[in-house]
Amino acid sequence: MKSIESILHLSWNFGLRASDPGILVVEFLFSIVWQLLDASLDDEGLLNCTLEKKSKWVIEPQEMEIDCHGSYYEKRSEYNEILQETNTVMAIEIIGKFLQNNLTSRILDLARRNLPVHWTSFIQRLQILGSNSLALRNSKTLTAEALINLTSDSCMVLPRECKTTSLLKYHAVMVSRSLTSTGLCHGASRSALWLPLDLLLEDAMDGYQVDATSSVEVITGLIKTLRAINGTSWHDTFLGLWIAALRLVQRERYPIEGPVPRLDTRLCMLLSITTLVVADLIEEEEIAPTNKNECGSINGWKEKEVPRQRCNDLVSSLQTLGDYQGLLTPPQCVVSAANQAAAKAMLFLSGVTVGSAYFECVSMKNMPINFSGNMRHLIVESCIARNLLDTSAYSWPGYINGCINQLPHGMPTQGPDWSSFMLGATLTPAMANALVSSPASSLAELEKVFEVAVNGSNAEKISAATVLCGASLIRGWNIQEHTAHFIIRLLSPPVPANYSGDDSHLIGYAPMLNVLIVGIGSVDCVQIFSLHGLVPQLACSLMPICEVFGSCVPNVSWILTTGEEISAHAVFSNAFTLLLKLWRFNHPPLEHGVGDVPTVASRLTPEYLLSVRNSYLVSSGSAHQDRNKRRLSAVASSSSPEPVFVDSFPKLKVWYRQHQACIASTLSGLVHGTPVHQIVDGLLNMMFTKINRGSQSLTSVNSPSSSSSGPGNEDNSLRPKLPAWDILEAIPFVVDAALTACAHGKLSPRELATGLKDLADFLPASLATIVSYFSAEVTRGIWKPVFMNGTDWPSPAVNLSYVEEQIKKILAATGVHVPSLAAGGSSPAILPLPLAAFVSLTITYKIDRASERFLSLAGPTLECLAAGCPWPCMPIVASLWTQKAKRWSDFLVFSASRTVFLQNSDSMVQLLKSCFTATLGLNATPISSNGGVGALLGHGFGSHFCGGISPVAPGILYLRVYRSITDIVFMTEEIVTILMHSVREIACSARPKERLEKSKTTRNPMRYQQVSLDGAMSRVKQAASLGASLVWLTGGLCLVQSLITETLPSWFISMHGSEQEQGSEGMVPMLCGYALAYFVVLGGAFAWGVDSSSSASKRRPKVLRIHMEFLASALDGKISLGCDSATWRAYVSGFVTLMVSCTPNWVLEVDVDVLRRLSNGLRQWGEEELALALLGIGGVGTMGAAAELIVENEM
Repeated sequence: MKSIESILHLSWNFGLRASDPGILVVEFLFSIVWQLLDASLDDEGLLNCTLEKKSKWVIEPQEMEIDCHGSYYEKRSEYNEILQETNTVMAIEIIGKFLQNNLTSRILDLARRNLPVHWTSFIQRLQILGSNSLALRNSKTLTAEALINLTSDSCMVLPRECKTTSLLKYHAVMVSRSLTSTGLCHGASRSALWLPLDLLLEDAMDGYQVDATSSVEVITGLIKTLRAINGTSWHDTFLGLWIAALRLVQRERYPIEGPVPRLDTRLCMLLSITTLVVADLIEEEEIAPTNKNECGSINGWKEKEVPRQRCNDLVSSLQTLGDYQGLLTPPQCVVSAANQAAAKAMLFLSGVTVGSAYFECVSMKNMPINFSGNMRHLIVESCIARNLLDTSAYSWPGYINGCINQLPHGMPTQGPDWSSFMLGATLTPAMANALVSSPASSLAELEKVFEVAVNGSNAEKISAATVLCGASLIRGWNIQEHTAHFIIRLLSPPVPANYSGDDSHLIGYAPMLNVLIVGIGSVDCVQIFSLHGLVPQLACSLMPICEVFGSCVPNVSWILTTGEEISAHAVFSNAFTLLLKLWRFNHPPLEHGVGDVPTVASRLTPEYLLSVRNSYLVSSGSAHQDRNKRRLSAVASSSSPEPVFVDSFPKLKVWYRQHQACIASTLSGLVHGTPVHQIVDGLLNMMFTKINRGSQSLTSVNSPSSSSSGPGNEDNSLRPKLPAWDILEAIPFVVDAALTACAHGKLSPRELATGLKDLADFLPASLATIVSYFSAEVTRGIWKPVFMNGTDWPSPAVNLSYVEEQIKKILAATGVHVPSLAAGGSSPAILPLPLAAFVSLTITYKIDRASERFLSLAGPTLECLAAGCPWPCMPIVASLWTQKAKRWSDFLVFSASRTVFLQNSDSMVQLLKSCFTATLGLNATPISSNGGVGALLGHGFGSHFCGGISPVAPGILYLRVYRSITDIVFMTEEIVTILMHSVREIACSARPKERLEKSKTTRNPMRYQQVSLDGAMSRVKQAASLGASLVWLTGGLCLVQSLITETLPSWFISMHGSEQEQGSEGMVPMLCGYALAYFVVLGGAFAWGVDSSSSASKRRPKVLRIHMEFLASALDGKISLGCDSATWRAYVSGFVTLMVSCTPNWVLEVDVDVLRRLSNGLRQWGEEELALALLGIGGVGTMGAAAELIVENEM
């Protein structure tokens, strides 16, 4: 081979610096076939049709001495011409034989995989030959179509004849369960393939958490992963996505009341986010590079898609979606919108032309026909609005029923609406009220509103801001991301060209800014911004508003168009409260950091939000971004083209550092005579003016030398005219003094609650610091408990037993024991003093829209603190609040029930077991009789179901609890244990006694065994999918990496009980190994992605190197294993099979030496083809070893 290399210069021709004999074999064989091809092209005069116009090989006839005086070329005869044509046909047929032969085709496949540039050039020449060769047409053994097909991805696959059990038997079972159009898919069905997607969508509905990452990006990545792992078509992928999003909506079609996201957030996910995901996936196909060496498909190579294949599959998936009528019934709040969408299609097909004004003015009740719109009509309209479909969708079979030939007479008089506004009508208050209640139908309408907000009068600015925060934001699904974008731009108005004042230009925009901030302050609005990935930019826009208005003395006020008067304190409080909702400001860092990866909590900080926002500026000029990142980059650059840092806001930074110090340690640092001390005295005097009789200030509890604040008055002169930041700095000392005075009997509980409420009314933003203080003090546990006896403190006795009964009903399906709330019925209700003061403060708030913004800030903290206290603190809090807000009863009881799992780890383990049992249909109960997604996540919750509170699905409980778990590594270990236990149950149930008897008497017992294995493998995959999803959701990237590098190696090394179950005949250990393989690969794919497009994928090589080194070392005999040998073999072969088949990019990131060692270990097990497949996709470094193995196997 070295002699051949020295003569042919193969390494130079192919650009490889390698002397490995195996590599030279690949180069030599590839060069021979290529020379035959170029010679054939030259014979037929087709070489000039190539891009290079010549061959890279020496194929021209060479003159020889014997020809110098001869007449060979001068006297060419007809016989010689026939001979040349015959030689050309023979050369082409030899090319075909090279591509058909088992040995040579496999070696050429190595060239295809590892020499992509050269292979592309080779294929282009082969296509020219196939399209134009006369010699090929004369061949009796080979056609042009057959020749081209021999080089297709489907024909050139390394493992042609699999001689082992793992590569085909295992993976064929694992990928053969694609989603079909049969069944409702509301519960157990083949849609279990998309169970991780259902969990992700439901997890995003947690109102206590916002995310800095766009849901479009997260879901798009998950869709690609699931498609690669499951091997589904784009039709099935899109159908699975629509069905999962529809299930999300149907699960909450009758939402419970409370400060939590409601149906609007779920509709946003279905009709806006999901449509944007589809748009990104289709655009990816349209701009995809021609290089076919990308991976992600089931055979490790990106399949050649027909142009607009994804568009065609989107159409077919939406047509199939019409079969799922049970999922398409619209919730009551969108029935009108669905009917209008159906009416639009019917009128279009009937040839009746109407504008949007018609639907704005005419009720569907006035139409002469019942349109009966459903959710599919809304989905189709959202796709048409984003140019994913056209109006030909209206003609789909069954899309509409009937037709209409004329409009009803007596059309109502045109009133204020979007049409009249676009025709030039002024944005009067009446017009604004009309536009607030009706979403805009186009981007042009939004742009005109934005123009008014920028250039209109002060009154028009306020009206425009009100319109943008109305139905266009909540229900304008087709333009929702644009509405949010415009709101963020208005929150960061530019400095006017003629502005010359000393104060910030933002002060002049105070009325409009306040309208915008209040308008987007609801829980649903915050979640909508979060789903669209706009939280970092929203935070960046709110920070300067807080900085400016928090530094203003409240001696200026503004009158809104509603007649309401607002001050700088009001604008600051609204902005500050909204800003704090964008990260878990009241939570200390959780002690669950894993390795060198930052904890989840540490990411939820102002610095992190700004860094994410700034990253969009850095990448804004990239031409390779997907549509979602381009959109976010545009939002960031439109508000401020420069990076923004916390140091730009010194007042905010000072408060944030004080807030962190308050959580970390006890309060200290109040010095007598300082400005802060004076503010503390002034605030205490304002809060407790009736108590301070000129004797001693409440601050004397902490500062004995402090003097009296003087007698109090009830006029406004007691309210300090100070900037909000100065007041916030003093509030921790104020609350500490008040709480200490209450503990010492100087303040009654009622006076304490009233004083704190007066403070919060004076500066609503002070609630944030009060929350921060109480959060720290409850956690420290240094305060004595108080009796909630109804005399000093409010009593929960009225409905505490009711709460206990409801909690037991909610948790009935989990098997978790609910501790008694009052042993013997006479134990007094006790709460820690800070928690009692906190709950007493919160129940002084009214349950209205104005208070909801502040309650949604304090509520999560109250629940978190009560959950962290001894049982039954949270039920007591829920009982007190249930008395206050009876319509929130379901929400409050559900919140109390979640805390049961935080009392001890056994409850969490039992909840995890319930999740697996419900999903797999094991030990069937009323809620899990069918298994699947329906059993895991249920179909809704609330007392309006089935005449009262019903058991809540275990998956919902887990998704609402896991963020409060501190020891998440323990959860991972338990998930592995439960997964193994579930596999054993699956194996034992796969072959019941009667089937065993039948398999013994039948003529074909293998048939029953194969059916049993297939069914068991399918359920094992489902169990592993659930386990991987729970690990990923619980701890994200860091926990998945800990699982792979620490938890699993420890599990394999440790000794386990017998994995052999009677009657399973060795199936248990094998299934355990396959389950772990799928569990690990899927978990890694969730965290890193199957390709290298995500930022998280940069961490993958290090983790893979560690894990693959562990596998290779164990195969080398350097590590002693404690698990069953069959489990270990199944795990290794399954893990490698999935990597080769689904995530080949991962293999390229593994050290070549490790791959060779793994291959040798597999060969020792007789897994020849799997070893070859691993080496074949390992890159140029393993190409030589793969070629040597191919030759060796064929010898």
